[in-house]
Amino acid sequence: MTKVAIITARGGSKRIPKKNIKEFCGKPIMAYSIEAALQSDLFDEVMVSTDDEEIAEVAKKYGANIPFMRSATTADDYATTADVLNEVLKEYEKLGRKFDWMCCIYPTAPLVTAQTLQQAWAYLEDKQADALTPVVRFSYPPQRCFILENGYLRYKWPEYIRSRSQDLEPFYHDAGQFYFYRVEEFQEGNVNKLIPYVLDDMQVQDIDNMDDWKMAEIKFKLRHQRTK
Repeated sequence: MTKVAIITARGGSKRIPKKNIKEFCGKPIMAYSIEAALQSDLFDEVMVSTDDEEIAEVAKKYGANIPFMRSATTADDYATTADVLNEVLKEYEKLGRKFDWMCCIYPTAPLVTAQTLQQAWAYLEDKQADALTPVVRFSYPPQRCFILENGYLRYKWPEYIRSRSQDLEPFYHDAGQFYFYRVEEFQEGNVNKLIPYVLDDMQVQDIDNMDDWKMAEIKFKLRHQRTK
């Protein structure tokens, strides 16, 4: 059973310039994703898909492979992650390599660890599913959300106003870190057995702006203090 880790790191970040290789707690942020993949010992290949030569050099420095560069088509603002992954798989096929499983890892996911990847893979194998997505529970019940209507607030679902938080169904959202897919089902667009891997808030931080970046650094430092 062969597995590839694909770290998707295009250039051209606008909100945080050079986001994928910006220093995060002493290393380029992308280095943490590469090291987690390598240290997990799960993968036959750990590669970075990028269109940027500077990112490619950083990736190589930390042990990732760059067997080919990303095309202009999948490096623009409209390409989806699925577009990138399909291109990578097709390029590997041209090189005579096919994989049974892939793990897409985002380059700005410094809270991902080798242990998390190992545990997620073990859970996926145990459940015999086609794919796995890490999720985190919403910290506040979405059932009690407000919407704006003609400048005024109103409850989206007034039937839940008096419900206790513990009685409401938990909602989850994508942790935005990594995804495991069975390659054949992914390429056929036939991923039916998708299972969750639940993370807690301290393991997750979306990074879209510098406030998010600072919060991720705080969580990263707190986690490492606890492990000392």
